[in-house]
Amino acid sequence: MNIFVTGSAGFIGFHLCRKLLSQGHNIVSVDNINDYYNTDLKLARLEILEDEKNFKFDQMDISDYEKLATFFKENDFDIIIHLAAQAGVRYSIQKPFAYVESNLIGQMNMLECIRNFKPNLKNFIYASSSSVYGNSSTAPFSENQKTDEPISLYAATKKSGELLTHSYSHLYNITATGLRFFTVYGEYGRPDMAYFSFTKDIMEGKPIKIFNSGNLQRDFTYIDDIVDGVIKIATTEPKHKNKVYNIGNNSPVELKYFVEVLENEIGKKAITEMLPMQAGDVYRTYADISEIKKDYNFEPKTKIESGVKMFVKWYKDFYG
Repeated sequence: MNIFVTGSAGFIGFHLCRKLLSQGHNIVSVDNINDYYNTDLKLARLEILEDEKNFKFDQMDISDYEKLATFFKENDFDIIIHLAAQAGVRYSIQKPFAYVESNLIGQMNMLECIRNFKPNLKNFIYASSSSVYGNSSTAPFSENQKTDEPISLYAATKKSGELLTHSYSHLYNITATGLRFFTVYGEYGRPDMAYFSFTKDIMEGKPIKIFNSGNLQRDFTYIDDIVDGVIKIATTEPKHKNKVYNIGNNSPVELKYFVEVLENEIGKKAITEMLPMQAGDVYRTYADISEIKKDYNFEPKTKIESGVKMFVKWYKDFYG
């Protein structure tokens, strides 16, 4: 297939493009290469992708409608996998307008371009987030739960993206599939994520910051499992005109245990600094994946111990 991927220099986008290219698909892609974290890692990902003959990349910000519209008119593709977004819960408190531009205006621009230039698109697959569940007391989190109480601006923009897409799907007959990602980790991951910064600090003998005494739970999902799930959706006839799915591991892990696994793989004890709960953070994420399992046979396979082992090996190889 011909596939348009946004955010191809990002963590999930890179791994997804790499796997799709290995399967013989053609990829056209964009990314704005912003400096939310060190661009060297983004450029390293891109360098690997650009070795593939079926990969085309343009540096572009999806909040620029005119440039995005030109891209739509000049390129042919069957489906879109829209991953470009401003990530990070805590950063959204510091830089709120970055989230409005990327996650709201960007989503709106994508939908407008589909309506105007690709009305027969097979599927618009887009990234949402487990953060839309806020501090829900009902676990595991089901797609049928109310998600109208986000506790961070990031979560609010992701929920808004779902609502915008629902409206456009209804008004303009756009087929759309939203994916609520649950704490994705793995090689070439985002340096702002806790597992990445923990690894760096433990290896360098620096203290790691543990919030809420480590009594937080996260549904850590290994990148290969996420990519396999996204590709199943991308290469299968959509089951619904508009649907949002959880895509996670269905097996939450306490942060304290996660640090223990990291220590074992690194071979070094962490120096810990205990801090209170942070604004915007949630106590637990836990994915009910029965819907995506039923419709697309999604089944995560990677245990936290195996995933962390592969990440730490990559980290040591990449950073020496």
